[in-house]
Amino acid sequence: MMNRSHCYCFSGIITIFFSLLIHALASPSLHFCRHNQRDALLEFRDEFPIDESYPSSWNKSIDCCLWEGVTCDNKYGQVISLVLHFTSLNSSLKSNSSLFRLQYLSYLSLSGCNIKGEIPSSIGNLSRLTFLDLHWNQLVGKIPASVGNLNQLRYLSLQANDLTGEIPSSIGNLSLLTLVDLSYNELVGEIPASVGRLSQLRNLTLGRNDLLGEIPSSLGNLSSLLELTLTSNHLEGQVPASIGNLKELRVMSLGQNSLSGNIPISFANLTMLSYLDITFNNFTSSSTFPYDISGFHNLESLLIRDNSFLGPFPKSLFSIPSLQVIDLGGNQFTGPIEFMNTSSSSSKLQYLYLTCNRFHELIPESISEFINLEELQLSHNNFTGTIPRSISKLVNLFYLDLSNNNLEGEVPSWLGRLNMVKLSHNSFSSFSQETLRDIFVEELHLRSNSFRGPFPHWICKLTRLTLLDLSNNFFNGSIPPCLRNFTISIIELMLQNNSFSGILPDIFANATELRSLDVSRNHLEGNLPKSLINCKTLELVNVESNRFRDKFPSWLGSLPSLHVLILRSNEFYGPLYHRYMSTAFQSLRVIDISHNDFTGTLPPHYFSNWRYMTTLNEISRDYMEDIANHTRLQNSMEMMNKGVEMSFERIRQDFRAIDFSGNRIYGNIPESIGLLKELCLLNLSGNAFTSHIPRFLANLTKLESLDLSRNKLSGQIPQDLGKLSFLSYMNFSHNLLQGPVPRGTQFQRQKCSSFMDNPRLYGLEEICGKIHVPCSTTSQQHEELSEPEEQMFSWVAAAIAYGPGVFCGLVMGHIFTSHNHEWFTEKFGRRKLRVTTSAR
Repeated sequence: MMNRSHCYCFSGIITIFFSLLIHALASPSLHFCRHNQRDALLEFRDEFPIDESYPSSWNKSIDCCLWEGVTCDNKYGQVISLVLHFTSLNSSLKSNSSLFRLQYLSYLSLSGCNIKGEIPSSIGNLSRLTFLDLHWNQLVGKIPASVGNLNQLRYLSLQANDLTGEIPSSIGNLSLLTLVDLSYNELVGEIPASVGRLSQLRNLTLGRNDLLGEIPSSLGNLSSLLELTLTSNHLEGQVPASIGNLKELRVMSLGQNSLSGNIPISFANLTMLSYLDITFNNFTSSSTFPYDISGFHNLESLLIRDNSFLGPFPKSLFSIPSLQVIDLGGNQFTGPIEFMNTSSSSSKLQYLYLTCNRFHELIPESISEFINLEELQLSHNNFTGTIPRSISKLVNLFYLDLSNNNLEGEVPSWLGRLNMVKLSHNSFSSFSQETLRDIFVEELHLRSNSFRGPFPHWICKLTRLTLLDLSNNFFNGSIPPCLRNFTISIIELMLQNNSFSGILPDIFANATELRSLDVSRNHLEGNLPKSLINCKTLELVNVESNRFRDKFPSWLGSLPSLHVLILRSNEFYGPLYHRYMSTAFQSLRVIDISHNDFTGTLPPHYFSNWRYMTTLNEISRDYMEDIANHTRLQNSMEMMNKGVEMSFERIRQDFRAIDFSGNRIYGNIPESIGLLKELCLLNLSGNAFTSHIPRFLANLTKLESLDLSRNKLSGQIPQDLGKLSFLSYMNFSHNLLQGPVPRGTQFQRQKCSSFMDNPRLYGLEEICGKIHVPCSTTSQQHEELSEPEEQMFSWVAAAIAYGPGVFCGLVMGHIFTSHNHEWFTEKFGRRKLRVTTSAR
């Protein structure tokens, strides 16, 4: 967003100062290294595995005062400085390390040396230390209280380790400290009030920890402080009014905490501030902030995003001549935006972020006064009208985000010279007919507008495109082959939810950077283009709800990064299994092939190599983190989840799903599905699976939704499914299941309809209520009848049948013995003949 190097320049100045001071005290021309100093250094070297990065000069044949990273005292030859930046020590500092025998050491820097383990308390024995830098290692455990013994220390940097525990209060004893950097650790507890005793402190950096509590008011005593960074902790409460005493402060960074209340009036004293970050807190508006900071003539960056500030647009901010970055996003500012008080120096402004507020009316033409503006983000407001033509005068602008407003009209051609254009979720309906010049667009976001007609062919001229999003519009006609002009650079191609028809052109032979292809919910037909096999970085393919008619694209299984495959609601057909699929789809996380015409059986080993569904490994975490941090990959998809069709705007980090429903797959459910322990959703409904519900489904401990309805499954429902604690939805309806419904909370929470149309299933009273009566007496209930009752039932049945049988026998005998059998034949034989004839 900006260059913050000026925020940390003081740290660098101090480092350079101390380095020059140490080297000024030493004379490289004098070679009289003391033997005890040399031996201590060699022993220190031997405490660690020898690595190529270790200085080659460290040997007995060379005076140790000439060794790389070593500086000796000019007068006595004592080692006073040891600097081993980025030397791979790859081990821990021992409590009895020979390092601690270097009693005259005043400058110690072991940054980036891959030191492990805890900081030994023996560090407190180096009483002459003025500079201690152990940052960017793998140190763990607490900061030893013995650090408080280093009363000559002026510089302390332990940043970027894995330190835990509280900041020792003994740090307040180090009255000469000018810099303390403990950032990027896992420190907990409150900031000790004793820090307020460090009267010479210039830089206090405690960001990126887990610190709690309020900001101590004692920090107001640090009258020499130039930089205060407490970002990304769990600090709460109000900012103490004593902060206003820090009149020399240049940098204040309090972002990403839980601070609240009003900014104190004393803030007005901080007129030397050049950088102010209070983003992602719960601050509220006051009568003075942010409206009355026009006296901050040195302020370059003002970041107050994601708080609870409200009120009219703070136009007074734009009278500050030094401002380069303004971020007011994520608040509740209202009304029109005006730039009436802009000074003649307002051209310094480079980044303006007003997103996610309640600004409305037109975007003012006066915005063109900020001639050095590079990024302009006005998204998620209620701006109306058209894009001001004056924005075209901003010759340095490369990023424009006007998405999620109520803008309308045509998209001007001059936008083609920008790198990033975001106009999604507006009411734009047409494009300027002016000829495109100086085309530099890399990302073009036009999602959810009112565009109509054929694919705009001028887009084919955007040969640098990495992202094209035309989704959720009213485009029709064919997708032109000229898209191959930018396929060499395209990363995401999103054309879903339009009315494109015809075939999807086979244009992906050079699309080696393509990660996401979404053409779902159109009218496309024919085959999937085989050139997709060249897209080795492809992660998502979504062709849902089209008219593709093709065999299952098993060839996509060779793509090493394919995570999501959606073929839902098309006309795909044929078997799902091919012999060469034994190593396919290893990276697949979500597959939905529902509502097609796939047939055949699935062999027992079908899912054996779907390793991304077996383990939520570090690779998959990195992938999802990459997606979360990426400005792209916002594809949506729809799936049946827990019996309801749901739309996923983003795919959950750990979501794993298989939906094979609505096809004609038969045979047994493959045993290998029991290996997919990360599976969240399994839908095999609407097929012809037979045999029993496999017990190994109980291995799917992450399962949330299971739908096996409308198959030909038989046998009993496995009792162990009730042990799946995340399983909140099951559907076994319309099968041939029998026996008792398992008891347990997971089953009792299901709807009665989840078990319907299984005539031999019983035990539904607790689920369906007492009014539920089974369709027929089940075999198990017959077996539960006692033997005496069964015998009684048999005798009663025999007696009921005996009487009519005797009567019929006597009548028939009389007819035949009295020679009237011709009458019998005439009456019944002819009727049988007539019935038989009519049936034919």
